[in-house]
Amino acid sequence: MEALLLVVIVVAAVVFLVVRSQKNNAARSASSVEDAKADARQSIERLAGQIYNLSGTDTPSKQALADASERNIAAGSQINQAKTVEQARLAKQTALEGLYYIRAARLAMGMDPGPEIQGIAGQKSAGHVTEDRKVDFEGRQVEASPNPSDRTPNYYPGGRVAGRPVPAGWYSEPWWRPALVAGAWGVGSMFLFSAMFSGMAGVGYSEQEFASGSGDGSEGGDAGGDMGGGDAGSDGGGDMGGGEEYGAMGDSSGDWGGGGDFGGGGDFGGF
Repeated sequence: MEALLLVVIVVAAVVFLVVRSQKNNAARSASSVEDAKADARQSIERLAGQIYNLSGTDTPSKQALADASERNIAAGSQINQAKTVEQARLAKQTALEGLYYIRAARLAMGMDPGPEIQGIAGQKSAGHVTEDRKVDFEGRQVEASPNPSDRTPNYYPGGRVAGRPVPAGWYSEPWWRPALVAGAWGVGSMFLFSAMFSGMAGVGYSEQEFASGSGDGSEGGDAGGDMGGGDAGSDGGGDMGGGEEYGAMGDSSGDWGGGGDFGGGGDFGGF
């Protein structure tokens, strides 16, 4: 009898410890998710404030602001649906991309771009356009430039789309958009990448690496931390600074509708 009672007590104690551990883990997980969502909302709110305070004066700045606005809408939708830390981080990544578009718009209008923005995943390894290039591709000319112009009004902050790098710069068209919508690159994209960026200083990938999708795209994340407590591209007294990816996103997975990767890495500029 005493042995049976001892077994019952031991079993009850084990069950109690397991249940308490599960509750503690759930509480910690819920707290982590709420912290990540709060962090993402800071960047989203800063992005929204910048959008409302700026008006484009030329084609590149108007396009960049349109892209920033789309990122803002996407980030808001993503954070409202986020149920995990990673999803909250992806929403923040979208907002950070929007802040890069704000910064690009300000530069296009000859304004002070403000402090640097926290890096986004895949941005550093993708590199950036350092010289003007014009190539013939599928019966049309595609241009890339480090500077905005009427010929190159489409900005991209740099990063990975469908596992491949897209260097930061200004382009005549958002040539990465088909891969964003389809989730995979077409065969011709390798030739375009090779013709456009072969031998260009500043681009971190070769055409072979582009073709294979090599490189982890993991830098960015929390690189740089919060840049002065505000997001980039503030106007005078605006709030400017940094945020995250999200932890690193690389090629963010998870299609949240609308044809773009959950991380907002796509082109939303009405093309």
